[in-house]
Amino acid sequence: MDTLDYAREIVKELQGSVSGLDAAEGEAMAELLLRSGQIFVAGAGRSGLMGRAFAMRLMQAGQAAFVVGETVTPGIGPGDVLVLGSGSGETKGLVSMAEKAKAIGAAVVLVTISPDSSLGRLADYTIKLPGSPKDQTGGSYATIQPMASLFEQTLLVFYDAVILRMMEQTGQTTGKMFGKHANLE
Repeated sequence: MDTLDYAREIVKELQGSVSGLDAAEGEAMAELLLRSGQIFVAGAGRSGLMGRAFAMRLMQAGQAAFVVGETVTPGIGPGDVLVLGSGSGETKGLVSMAEKAKAIGAAVVLVTISPDSSLGRLADYTIKLPGSPKDQTGGSYATIQPMASLFEQTLLVFYDAVILRMMEQTGQTTGKMFGKHANLE
């Protein structure tokens, strides 16, 4: 196979993965985020990078959104939401964050391959995405891609779909969002 063949196969895998999503879970997440206070987003590794992209779009859509760990991120409080992206649902640092957020009175949303995980048991809302874990054992979807690439790609597509739904519900447009795009680049 050449590079283009691999790209086509990735797109096929992503189409299969997205077709396994639960629309009601996505709707519940969009509704929660629209009625929440501040939104905090976290994840480790590539899942964290997808979360950072999601936080950017949330901010551009007019939400008070922050990436956990940044120097300008405020404290979380009651009525706020912590959104975690974790394939395994077992990342120790994220488990600690979820426990603290819940103790403070914030809601916890988990987007994961593993809803029965430690994070899944802590989360108020769990969205199950198809995909394979990093070691590719016990995943719900076969993939040619390395480690958790399929999960991470599906995570970004899911996050973008949530943004589109929130935009629809609030009358937000790309033009309005562009006004919040970074302009010191």
